[in-house]
Amino acid sequence: MDFRRGEVYRFARVGSASFDGDRTPPPQARDHPMNIQATVSRERVSPELRVGGFYFTLFMTGGAAAMFAGIWFAEKGLSPVEIGILNAAPVLAMLIVNLVVGRIADRSDDWRHVIIAGSAVAGIVPFGLFLVDGFWGILVFWSLAAIAQMAVTPVLDAAALRLNRRRGSDFGAVRAWGTIGYMGVILATGFLVMNYGAVVFLPLFAGLALVRAVAAFGLPRFRAPKAERTTPTAGATQLLQVAKPWFLLPLFGWAMVFASHLVLNAFQSLLWKEQGIAEDMIGILIALGALSETVMFFAFKRFAGRFTARNLLLISAVVSAARWLAMSFSPGMIWLFPLQLLHAVTYAMGFLGSVHFIANWTSEEIAAEAQSFSYMLQQGMAVIAVTGFGWLVAGWGAHAYAASAAFAAIGGLLVWISLRLQQPKERTG
Repeated sequence: MDFRRGEVYRFARVGSASFDGDRTPPPQARDHPMNIQATVSRERVSPELRVGGFYFTLFMTGGAAAMFAGIWFAEKGLSPVEIGILNAAPVLAMLIVNLVVGRIADRSDDWRHVIIAGSAVAGIVPFGLFLVDGFWGILVFWSLAAIAQMAVTPVLDAAALRLNRRRGSDFGAVRAWGTIGYMGVILATGFLVMNYGAVVFLPLFAGLALVRAVAAFGLPRFRAPKAERTTPTAGATQLLQVAKPWFLLPLFGWAMVFASHLVLNAFQSLLWKEQGIAEDMIGILIALGALSETVMFFAFKRFAGRFTARNLLLISAVVSAARWLAMSFSPGMIWLFPLQLLHAVTYAMGFLGSVHFIANWTSEEIAAEAQSFSYMLQQGMAVIAVTGFGWLVAGWGAHAYAASAAFAAIGGLLVWISLRLQQPKERTG
């Protein structure tokens, strides 16, 4: 198999056309000879609905934490330095854990087993926070819960994408429910804390983690039964086989673009508040970005087949650079609304382009490991971006977004170089 020629989707024919290895799959493409539509119609609860339901719970704890964890830590008597360590420790640990978990998941009979195991750990460990008060106790239980949840995410993305391709369904529409659940919990956390006080945070956080663990047991089998695997999956069967510059550069490029978005989570609300924007409007602007992201997930399949995965990554990087450059001028509300709507392109399109790019060039044998490798790069870049941006904000304020623009532009340059090194191939016949 010449992996550079991108022989993926087994060049499944639809009429007389076939699709190259860098392209996102068209709506008609099928990865299995079964009559998928007839099968779906007979199912009471489709696999897609079950996976979407789990995605809905996946980021709920993250939503609660984003809304109130920092305040809860401070009320526990933790210093800003200790709070920073609590946020950084799980990310640093994942730089080591990600590939190991991905490899274990790929060697398992089905990715579902690792997802359930990780979700169970992430569902039980937070209850240990009820038993501790000091920094070290909180660090242990908070980090273990975060690591277990973070390790599950790339495995789920890889498994869900393979399932959707095999069945000819829409991964973006399934993944969208993760954003919906995340935003729903942010709103709910704000309401509950406002009405019942900070005491509600920990029970809410632990309860949501337990809900996610229970939901994991409802996941379907992701891999096709061996008896139904009529053709081996295409793509590299070992990560080293595809670890060439043209493959690695887009992963590094997307990691840089992704990391530039984490700056929003860390500093955007603060900078907008300093700019004089009311807190209720800040909430609306954040929600608008998440809404645009959700719309892109649902709409992605309608147009994505016209673009290669790396071109989607390139578009994401270019628009990200323009978005952050505009943010560096502290624009008024009339500009912030369209800039937030661009989140659909800068994040959602880039994320979908990255997972499709990886799946296009790798087989099921390393699906989770490859996605976990990409997540590892993203987390490493996130540490660099957030740390560096925090240092720049102290002296530059909102002008520090110019550095984010440069970071995203370099990411786009890496994707462009990859396209020059290895052009996507198209075949017809």
